[in-house]
Amino acid sequence: QVQLAESGGGLVQAGGSLRLSCAASGRTLSNYGMGWFRQAPGKEREFVAAISRSGGATAYADSVKGRFTISRDNAKNTVYLQMNSLKPEDTAVYYCAAALGFGLRRNEYLYWGQGTQVTVSS
Repeated sequence: QVQLAESGGGLVQAGGSLRLSCAASGRTLSNYGMGWFRQAPGKEREFVAAISRSGGATAYADSVKGRFTISRDNAKNTVYLQMNSLKPEDTAVYYCAAALGFGLRRNEYLYWGQGTQVTVSS
């Protein structure tokens, strides 16, 4: 069992930046591929970014490519999402999740955090 806790969300103006963190406990994070997803009001939860267990491979949704960067520090059992050039359409609850492999789909992820709200004002 892995417990995940996101932090770092908040209110930011368009064009600004935020860095989300996802701290894991219970098991070593290096055993898992990690991902970030987001869910806006009235919409499905969607993939944002993923990173392999070693950090050697990453993937991004087209909507965030070039603006967001996923990274991990396995020694700290933490995954990050650096979000730059934020847009109002990035407003959502952001969730981190853990998978046994390198997953791009929601159903590949076994463990989920509670989410952190990101609001981007225009």
